[in-house]
Amino acid sequence: MRIRSAGSVYAARVAAAVTDAEARTMSEPVLVGAAPWVAASSAEQKYGLFRCDGGGGEWHAVTRGLPEQVQIRALTVDPADAGTIYAATQAGPYRSRDGGESWTSLDLQDPDPCWSVTVHPGDARILFAGTTDARIYRSDDGGASWRRLEVTLPEGVCRMGFPTRMLRIALDPANPDEIYAALEVGGMLRSLDGGRSWSSCNAGLLTFAREDRYKSRIGSDTDSEGMMDSHAMVISRARPGTVFLANRMGLFRSTDRGESWQDMAIGRFSPLTYARDICVSPHEPNTLLGAFSVAAVSDEGSLYRSTDLGESWQRFDRDVAMNSTLMTVAISARDAGRVYCAARRGQVFGTEDGGANWHHWPLPPGVEGVYAVACL
Repeated sequence: MRIRSAGSVYAARVAAAVTDAEARTMSEPVLVGAAPWVAASSAEQKYGLFRCDGGGGEWHAVTRGLPEQVQIRALTVDPADAGTIYAATQAGPYRSRDGGESWTSLDLQDPDPCWSVTVHPGDARILFAGTTDARIYRSDDGGASWRRLEVTLPEGVCRMGFPTRMLRIALDPANPDEIYAALEVGGMLRSLDGGRSWSSCNAGLLTFAREDRYKSRIGSDTDSEGMMDSHAMVISRARPGTVFLANRMGLFRSTDRGESWQDMAIGRFSPLTYARDICVSPHEPNTLLGAFSVAAVSDEGSLYRSTDLGESWQRFDRDVAMNSTLMTVAISARDAGRVYCAARRGQVFGTEDGGANWHHWPLPPGVEGVYAVACL
C-alpha cells in the first residue's frame, strides 16, 4: 500500500480546491481590522474595518452597525459558518451574519476594550471573549448574555505601560473543556474544566527566561518580559493536549497541556524570529502557518508554513515585499488554497492557489495599526 506524506496530502487537497485558481484573483471577501497605533508614521492615521470583495482589489470601510471610529483588535470566523464573523472592538464584541457587511453588538457590559473572541468548535452558541485587565467572559447563548469567569493573574505578569490584554483564547478541538489563554505581557493560563477554574502555564516559560538568550526587557523592569509577551497560540486536532505558542522570543510548544515547554527553534529555518501569529489549517491539521518579523516595530516580515506540526518550516510567501511587521494570517475555511496575511503598516498579501502565486492589495493610504485579517 502506498503511504502519502502529510505534505503531499495537503498539496493534493489544495490542488483539488483551486482547479481554476490561476484565472482568478481575490474571489471572496477579505476583511482587515486596524486600531490606533503609537508608532504610526502618518499624522492622519486611519483605522477601522475594511472589506475587499475581489476583482480589482478595491477596499471600502465597513461602518454599518459598528461604533464610530471603530478599533478592530481581532476577527474570528465561525468554523461552522463562514458567513458569521466576530470582531473584537473597543466597545466589546460584535457579530456579522452577512460576511462582514453589517454588524450587531453582543453587549458584554465591560467598559474596557475587547481583544479576542473565540467560538466553541462543537457548539457555536458557546463564545469566549477576552478583554483588557486579563478578563475572560463566556456566553452559552450565542452572545445574548455573558458571565465573567474567575481568573487569577499568573506568576510572571509584567507591569507595562498598558493593562494586561487577553490576546488569544483557544480550545482543544479534541476536548473543548480544555481552554488556553495568551496574555500580553503575562504568559499563559489554562482551564481544564470549561472555565470554572484556571491555573498558570508560566513555570516552564519563566525557566527559559533565566538564560541570557531568552532575556528581553523593553517596557518593564524584568528580563522575563520577552517570554511573557504572548501573542498567539493554537491547538491542532491532530495532537490533543499540545499547545503551540507564538511570543516575542519565537515559537514554543507544550506537549503536556502547558506543564512544560520546548523551544521549537524557529531560528533554524527563519532569520526572523519575532512571532506574532500562528494558525492551524482547518483542512489539514498537521499544517501550521507562522508570521515572523524582526520586532513589534520593524520594516520586514515573512510567512512560513510547516506541514509536520512544526518539525520543519519553509518560507511560504513569495515575490512580495513585506515592509513592516507581519501581524496576522488567516486560512479560508471554505478553500484550502486561500491564505491571506497583513502587515502592520497596511499591506495585505494573499494567495488563491496554495502559495504558488501571491498578490498585494494595499489598504487605503494612512491605514496603519493592522491587527486582524479574515478571508471567507
